[in-house]
This record gives sequence, structure tokens and C-alpha cells, in this order.
Amino acid sequence: MHAVIVFLCLCPIRAAFVQDCPSRQDMQSSLKQVQKLLSTHEAAYLQSLRTLRKKLNLLQNTATKQTGKANNDTCLKLDTQEVANSRKLGKAQNPGHEVHFLCDAGYELVGAESRMCQESLTWSDINECASSPCLNGGTCVDEMNQFSCTCTKAFVTMTNTSSATSSAATTISPPAVTVGPFFHPSHCTHVQGTTHCTCDPGYTISGRDGTSCKDIDECELFHMGQAGRLCIHACVNTPGGYRCTCPAGYNLTRDGRNCKDIDECATRLNNCTRDQMCLNNYGGFQCVRVDCPAYETPPTRNPPCSVDNKVCSQAPNSISHHYLSVVSNLSAPRTMFRVSTLRLMGNTLRFSLLGRGQAERHFTVQRSDRQTGQLVLGCPVQGPATLEAEVEMTELEKGVQLERYITKITMFISQYEF
Repeated sequence: MHAVIVFLCLCPIRAAFVQDCPSRQDMQSSLKQVQKLLSTHEAAYLQSLRTLRKKLNLLQNTATKQTGKANNDTCLKLDTQEVANSRKLGKAQNPGHEVHFLCDAGYELVGAESRMCQESLTWSDINECASSPCLNGGTCVDEMNQFSCTCTKAFVTMTNTSSATSSAATTISPPAVTVGPFFHPSHCTHVQGTTHCTCDPGYTISGRDGTSCKDIDECELFHMGQAGRLCIHACVNTPGGYRCTCPAGYNLTRDGRNCKDIDECATRLNNCTRDQMCLNNYGGFQCVRVDCPAYETPPTRNPPCSVDNKVCSQAPNSISHHYLSVVSNLSAPRTMFRVSTLRLMGNTLRFSLLGRGQAERHFTVQRSDRQTGQLVLGCPVQGPATLEAEVEMTELEKGVQLERYITKITMFISQYEF
């Protein structure tokens, strides 16, 4: 009897990696820095507008100075009673001229700090509804130095009126939205007649008025982009974020994005009986029982088979069973198993694939060297599936069979590619 060595080929698992993204804490810190920078630029921009406005008014006053002298048309005199608890700066009441108001100690100016005498001989005032300050589709009503909002049925008014302050920013808190966790009101600030709204991390401005926030669906946004998927299996969108899940038979890894197979055989999470062997595969396990064939296999050929006993002479010297667990859609062609002999007694060693149908559709047997044959998977296979193949190795001496060995390979293919 000649020794036979059988090598088990460990098939590499297709690794699925996803590109790392900044943590939520890093993103929140970056957003706060950007918001702070925008607030600084906004303040500088508003100050520049005030300075430009004063210079333009000065130029206009200079250009119309002569005309103003000859023109006796003036706006009605403004008394400080119109703006209570204040002092008025400026006496000219001709078109194009301005007056300014300063509050007394302990008071804050509400409304415009400056008014201009217009060509219609009326004093200017700010249209408080020009910036559409009412949230969630409310109707704005312009009033003297303030506005009021009429809300739709789905919302309620936080206050009866909202004042616009020219010297400071007023934060407006929108009413609660009842449409669910994936929508909520934005955080809005009213500055110089303009409303600026922002959202919490994980949300984006939504709606025509820009005063509501909609959850960002990270799962859809990064489903199959160049940066890779967020999750190796399934991504579940959550309010303001996302989470990854794994199928049965897998545990989520520490990074919260990949899945690791559970070894049911090692952890005793199987129902195999004592006469069965537990085989772990990707996403599950198999209970296998090996039964020897009905005919007797003479391992030593002692005494040798009689000449007329074909069943004995053609019986294999050994039958070995091997089991492989692989992922779905494994790249191919790929060598799955090798069969070899240490010594060759005859002058010929032949390798062949037994059986028809499934084995021939998926496998071929090739010789890698004089004493080694290999089982090759011809194309990727979508799981879940179970493939079986039998490789025969025969030693011949001048066409006469000396030894015959059969290797049975069973390949369990997972449903998933990880």
C-alpha cells in the first residue's frame, strides 16, 4: 500500500472593506466651527452695509442740497412720542434726509433706528414681512415696527407678535412639528430683517421656506458610492444617523459596520447528534454523518483479489471525505483542492472527475505536476448552495490498475459574500 497525502486548501474569504468616515463628534465640532465663522462674517457684512448706507445717504444729501433749499416740501414732523422712551437725532425733514432714534437708559430699540423722508413726503419704515419670517407656512401681517403670524392648522403661534430688532439678533424657536422623528423644526435667527435657519447634525434644511429640517438618509446617500458602503450587510436609517445590522449567524464587529461569522460548533449553538460531525460554515453550520460504502474496501490487498473478482479488483484503496465552507460569488477560476501521492509505483498516474451533471458544470480536474492533481472551480457560484465533486486518482502499470483512491469534496456556499 502506498501512502497518500491529502491537502486541504483554505479558501480566502473575500474581504469587504469600507472607507472610514469621521466620527459624529468630529463632524459636530467641524459644524460648530463653520457656524461660528459664518456668524463672524455675517456681523462684519452687516456693519459694512450700514457704513455703505450712510455714505450713500451723504452723497445723496450733497447732490440734493441745493434743490432741498428751494423746495419747501417736507415730511410731517416726527415727535419722540412716536418712539417712546427715546431721543431723536436730526432736524431736517426734506425728502432724502434721515432722522435717528436712540433709546433711553434701560430700554432697547424695537424697529428701525433710522427713518428717511421719502419723495411721497412720508417717513420710511421697514416692511417686517419682507424676509418671510413666519415659519412652517404661516402668513405674515406687517405692523408698526413688528409683525404677527397666522399659523396653519398643524401649528400654533409661539407668541402673538414678533418684533424685529435692528441692533441685535433675535432667536426664533419654531413650534413643535408632529410629522415624526425624521422631521423637526430648524433653529432660526432673525437678523436685520433676514431669517437664518440651521439644523442639528444628521439633518438638512427642507421646505420652500427653509425653516424645517429633514433627516439625511445616510444609507441611501452612501449606498454604492465611490467611497464604499457604510455597512457590509444592511444599513438602517435612524433619526439623525444610521446603524448597521447583520444577518442570522453573524455578529456585528466593534467598528459597527462589518459582520463576523458565529462559530456554532465551537460555541455549542448547534443541534448535531453524537453520531454526527458539526461543520461550521459562513452564517450557519452543517451536521454531517459519514457512511462507508456497502462493499468492502481492501486497504492492504492481502490476500490479493482473485482474477475473476472485478468488484474486489476495482474497489478503491481508500475513500476520503472533505468539506469546504466558502462565501458566495467567490472569484473564479480558483483551485479548491489538491490530491497528491508521495511515491509512484506504476508508470502512469491518472486524475479524473467522477460523475456527471452538477460536478461537470462547476468543476474541472487539472494536473499541476507529475504527482499532483487539483480540483478547479470554473465560475463564481451564487449561494446558498451545496456542491459535490469526486476526484479519482489511479496508478497504472502498462495500462493495468495498481491502486485507486477516491476523494469526495463537499463545498458549502454561503448566501452572503462575507
